[in-house]
Amino acid sequence: MDANSLSYGIAAVAFGLLALWLFARRSPLVSGRPLAMACTLSTFWAAAYLFAPKGFPYGIVELLRNAGWYYFLLALLGNHGGRATSRLMLFGYCGAALVLHVLLWLGVLGNSGWLLLFVGSAAALVQAVVGMVLLEQLYRNTVPEQRWGIKFLCLGLIGLFGFDFYLFAESVLFRAVDYSLFQARGLVNALAVPLILLSVSRNPDFVLRFSISRRALFHSASLLAAGVYLLLMAGAGYYIRYFGGDWGGVFQTVFLFGAVLILVIALFSGTMRAYARVFLSKHFFAYRYDYREEWLRFTRTLSEGEPGLHLREHAVRAMAALIDSPAGALWLRGENSRFQCVAHWNMHDASGDEPADSFFCQFLERKEWVIDVEEFDRLPESYGGLPALPEWLLALSAARYVVPLVLHDKLIGWVLLAPTRGNLQLNWEVNDLLKTAGRQAAGYLAQLEAAQSLLVARQFESFNRMSAFVIHDLKNVVAQLSLLLANAARHKHNPAFQEDMLETIGHAIDKMNRLLMQLRKGAQPIDNPDKVAVDALLRKVLESKSLARPKPALAAEPAPVTVRADADRLERVVGHLVQNAIDACQGDGTVLLACCQRDQWLEMEIRDTGCGMSEQFVRERLFRPFESTKNMGMGIGTYESREYIRQLGGEIIVSSTEGVGTTFLVRLPLPSSALNDQTGNMSLEERKVL
Repeated sequence: MDANSLSYGIAAVAFGLLALWLFARRSPLVSGRPLAMACTLSTFWAAAYLFAPKGFPYGIVELLRNAGWYYFLLALLGNHGGRATSRLMLFGYCGAALVLHVLLWLGVLGNSGWLLLFVGSAAALVQAVVGMVLLEQLYRNTVPEQRWGIKFLCLGLIGLFGFDFYLFAESVLFRAVDYSLFQARGLVNALAVPLILLSVSRNPDFVLRFSISRRALFHSASLLAAGVYLLLMAGAGYYIRYFGGDWGGVFQTVFLFGAVLILVIALFSGTMRAYARVFLSKHFFAYRYDYREEWLRFTRTLSEGEPGLHLREHAVRAMAALIDSPAGALWLRGENSRFQCVAHWNMHDASGDEPADSFFCQFLERKEWVIDVEEFDRLPESYGGLPALPEWLLALSAARYVVPLVLHDKLIGWVLLAPTRGNLQLNWEVNDLLKTAGRQAAGYLAQLEAAQSLLVARQFESFNRMSAFVIHDLKNVVAQLSLLLANAARHKHNPAFQEDMLETIGHAIDKMNRLLMQLRKGAQPIDNPDKVAVDALLRKVLESKSLARPKPALAAEPAPVTVRADADRLERVVGHLVQNAIDACQGDGTVLLACCQRDQWLEMEIRDTGCGMSEQFVRERLFRPFESTKNMGMGIGTYESREYIRQLGGEIIVSSTEGVGTTFLVRLPLPSSALNDQTGNMSLEERKVL
């Protein structure tokens, strides 16, 4: 057995077994039987190269095999309907090719060997291109989540048609069939069988959902045009080689290289792509644009990039991409009631400003028309109400379309676009698309301006809030100094009072210096907290409130526990909560402090028997800045206390009952060293405090 018999014999057996298995499954869906039919025709195709006598019309067998695969692919594409015209055209071509092959076989068109080889190879080459186009459409138009079911089917068939394309393209170019490639063809086709079988196992009935897009049509048309172009160039190269004499081979090589180079240039040319899109939209679709795809692309371009002023450039690019314009610029209303150029894309000479009350701006706001500068030069009467275009606009050589940006019936600016690559005509559809996109871009730009204004407002708000915190702390310092001054006349000759007065004034000066530093830096640093002994801090707070009525006291002796915090700020938090408890009692009642360790937390409790608060007040107003129940209060201290405790990783829990009292529970995380050192030193009674 020679290599040819072995190769095609394996292919016949593989496709035959697959066909029998598919027929045995008896799939009720339309795509199951076309696949079995295609495998059956492939079996007869391989058997023909095994057993057919010399002179057998192999071209007819090739055509029937390919037609079977075309039928299967069209059945897949036609599951959602709308493919009757495609089927009719394709099988019309197959019928014409069949008639041609029959005439060649019968010798009606001549018996020249080179003619038979050229026509047969060219026909097989075209059939391979058609198969690859159908596969490309099938894969592109299948929704992404279902592509896994046909992936291996497409790989197997693209190998089948791709190998044929290479084999017969070489045959057309060099007027001879590569016999080694022809022998391997059967095994190459047999390799597609396991891939097809894998796809059938993944998607037994080939039930697919499709979304035919303009992009798919464009790519398919491009691929088909490239294949036809290469086929024509191959025929021309064959003619040059055949009639070129001694220099025929050289001329053929140079010609084919030039043809491929021209094809590459055309495929990468933006202008050619634009013309192709316009042509396909005019002749194959009722509407020029795929609005879903265009809108997704438009919004994606608007939203890409980091926040900042350059996002205005994204708005220009998004508008330009809708009509394949290579450049553009953006005008927005400034603070001086004039429209100025604020961003540009590939239009570096864009400049000029326009008063907001000019005829041009009033026309854009009132009509909301897209202005074609070239059309205005030819037919100014078509723009009723606009006497002339601004001088700065006429001076821009790249200016072609003016797209107004209108939000809530107010003109906020416009986008100026350069001429399109595909010589686009401004009809009603383009006008509506640009008008709608202009409204969307106007909302986007207005949101951007609002975000920038909000950022500035928040910066001022942050500064004002910080100033309020500083004023609150200064108020406490002033109250302390006022109390000291009130007692100075009575105790000014007491040495102990004098010493205490000097110490208090020194503390006040240090506190005011820290407040000034905080106001200068704009934040309160907590980067390097110190170890704070909580028991000593509580005693210090109680000492500072010793003259208050009622006098606060310890519920139990606090355990020696340390936390990492800023000592002054933590003291200020506890002191504020204690002072609030004293004020709530109004001179009558009790204020108790307690401290203990509970698991990984330090818990400080400030408990009073004062007037209490309602549940709604605690939930909605207690921690809101500038909310206070005191006549002279600022409503800052409680909010600042909670925020600082949160910065330390803790929390403040409040429980209160009107007429009964309030409990503030401050929980702070303990350092790991404190957990190891102190857990064993605490008594059970200390752990049960609170």
